Amino acid sequence: MQKQDDKTTANKKHITTCLYGNETAKSLANFTISELKMPRAFLWALGTIKSASAQANQELGLLDADKSAAIQLSAKEVADGFHDNQFPVDVFQTGSGTSTNMNANEVIASLVKLNSNQIINVHPNDHVNMGQSSNDVIPSCIHLSAAKLIAEQLLPSLEHLRNTLDNKAEQHHDTIKTGRTHLMDAMPLSFAQEISGWSAQVSYAYEQLQNNLPSLYKLAIGGTAVGTGVNTHPDFATIVTRVLTENTGLTFMPADNYFRAISAQDTAVCISGILKTTAVSLSKISNDIRWLSSGPLNGLNEIRLPELQKGSSIMPGKVNPVIPEAVLMACTQVIGNDTTITLSGQSGNFQLNTMLPLIAHTLVQSIQLLSSSANALADKVIKDISVNHDEIKQNLAKNPILVTALTDLIGYEKSAEIAKKAYIEKKTVMDVAIELTDISEAELMARLDPKQLIGGVNKTQ
Repeated sequence: MQKQDDKTTANKKHITTCLYGNETAKSLANFTISELKMPRAFLWALGTIKSASAQANQELGLLDADKSAAIQLSAKEVADGFHDNQFPVDVFQTGSGTSTNMNANEVIASLVKLNSNQIINVHPNDHVNMGQSSNDVIPSCIHLSAAKLIAEQLLPSLEHLRNTLDNKAEQHHDTIKTGRTHLMDAMPLSFAQEISGWSAQVSYAYEQLQNNLPSLYKLAIGGTAVGTGVNTHPDFATIVTRVLTENTGLTFMPADNYFRAISAQDTAVCISGILKTTAVSLSKISNDIRWLSSGPLNGLNEIRLPELQKGSSIMPGKVNPVIPEAVLMACTQVIGNDTTITLSGQSGNFQLNTMLPLIAHTLVQSIQLLSSSANALADKVIKDISVNHDEIKQNLAKNPILVTALTDLIGYEKSAEIAKKAYIEKKTVMDVAIELTDISEAELMARLDPKQLIGGVNKTQ
């Protein structure tokens, strides 16, 4: 059979006629729990693995060239998203994901007939599913989809956020402000130093994801039903993972132990834990930004966020931190998703985990939410933050905690007396220290200079 060229495939329209068969129809009748469907990234992985499997079976002499080419072409259409409307099975289905695997087998088999004008017929199980089981295909799709999304979306998004933070920090090395602990005034730091903390959080998340990404490269494919590789060629998995590596640029390989890969989802649980940590980091950054921009008259009002939209339908002129709030909601979802994936990971009974579709759906959602959130923070918040220098200077000058710089000269108790008097009388520490100590004004000015108080660890950051 002659393959359609890429241009024809690219211009192909969604087919409205039903391509799936009886097994999918049974699943539609059985699983009516939600309206959630398997995500696009997962369907891409499913089509990609079906195509690679057909190529492997051809190379092994188990599938003739015409059938292999036809399956590869049709599977590529599935991977490219031309037939997402043919995958209607609920996420809440059989725990192995067999319904979705059968759905793919049926759709691809129907497409082979359609694309070849009925010349080539393939069987959903005997040919499309050759050498495979739902029990190794679906876990492999989980790893493949997550690895691709992390490598191509999440890591670049986090890197973009980190670079945007670093660029903003470069502009504010000389912006000295009041630090806060317990939400209360504390010793000063530069705004660049404050931002460096955010950047370091993002860097930590990036490094953890990058270091653990290779764990997703190990695929269950080739283990078939229970991990023994029954009904598949011993070289099948090596060829499939080679093809996937060639097609994605990521270094896939057969799992070290198929029994673990099929019966457990420890890798997904681990990756989800890192995603949760990333969500916590983005939440911390978003909340700091909300606090620092609060006001403008009765809050901190140290920074101003871009005015993206009206903040109230009833209060004119109100501006709200809408992007940080949206990111916080997304991060809350990711944190909840981690609990879902953790509990799903516990459902590995003997030789199979039976919550695979839920893990697939939830893991993909978490990665995509964090990718979009990082980009939103970078492009719609951090990049255009402006600093209210007047407010920062006033707050800093009145900060009674600056007296900490005098404790080695006058002791803790005398310093506390100065701080309390400065706060009660709304005076500066300098003025009260001149009243209550015999330290020269010149030495007080030197010691209480905020620029001299931000040294120590990470001074240049």
